[in-house]
Amino acid sequence: MMMMSSFNKMHILLCLLLATQLTTMAQGQTQIGFYNTTCPTFQTIVQATVQSAFRTNPAVAAGLLRMFFHDCFVLGCDASILLSGTSTERTAPPNLSLVGFEVIDAAKTQIETVCPGVVSCADILALAARDSVVLTGGTTWQVPTGRRDGLVSQASDTVNLPGFNEPISAQISKFADKNLNTQDLVALVGGHTIGTAACAVFSYRLYNFSGTNQPDPDINPTFLPQLRALCPNGGNASTRVALDTGSVNGFDTSYFVNVRNGRGVLESDAKLLSNPTTKAFVQKFSGAMGVPALRFDVEFARSMVKLGNTELKTGSQGEIRRVCSAINRSQ
Repeated sequence: MMMMSSFNKMHILLCLLLATQLTTMAQGQTQIGFYNTTCPTFQTIVQATVQSAFRTNPAVAAGLLRMFFHDCFVLGCDASILLSGTSTERTAPPNLSLVGFEVIDAAKTQIETVCPGVVSCADILALAARDSVVLTGGTTWQVPTGRRDGLVSQASDTVNLPGFNEPISAQISKFADKNLNTQDLVALVGGHTIGTAACAVFSYRLYNFSGTNQPDPDINPTFLPQLRALCPNGGNASTRVALDTGSVNGFDTSYFVNVRNGRGVLESDAKLLSNPTTKAFVQKFSGAMGVPALRFDVEFARSMVKLGNTELKTGSQGEIRRVCSAINRSQ
């Protein structure tokens, strides 16, 4: 058998290295500072736009955070939720109450004047979600960028979103499908420390839970009258109630303290205590006595980066939209 020459060995090694590089490029990934040379001011523009909107309406922070979550859970973090039109994600029931679209549009308009065709709407949304957390008192973190905008948005795909009345097992499964573990689930659900929910979403827990004509037994009896006063039986279903009682616009650990004490508003929040693993993380994030603590703000930031890398479109995939509400070919 002929011995392989050093030249041939080197050639094969180089080919393998090139193949590995091409595979990595094809898969794509985000990176810190992706726009450092092509649009160095884009983060400043997004931050200023979110700050301006927040001063006018603090509720927009929770809206932008929820929008990012809903975007990433459907087809990945590709700004598909921003597309308008018949039967798009925006028209699906879980997304009808989302707010903050005009903030992303405003940031995009400004960015297009200085860096046309460079920055994706998906990256703008990722930055806006981070800035919303910071404005409400949460920690900051570096957001990897380089996402591309998707070309598809279908209301039917929102079945992938975790539901407000789903059992924990279903939620864990949906997070696992996005390569997010149980700690990520509890940390990200902790985003409910800011924001509200309409009475229509949870009032069934107050009066006729599971057809029993009784309240959900998971609700702390001292909390029940407070919720019933806010959402009287047969009252205005659109009335909105803080998900974190006493701290609606403050990004802190009080949400977990409330959940631990039976003061979770959504059924999915209360059910965090029904699973030993999710319950353990609620205790760790809330600083329960005798339990090793976990820094919620640090772990939330870590989980947000993981979520933000879900099913990425990078490189030549998708496009960079000129307007966030429509794909380029339709403009």
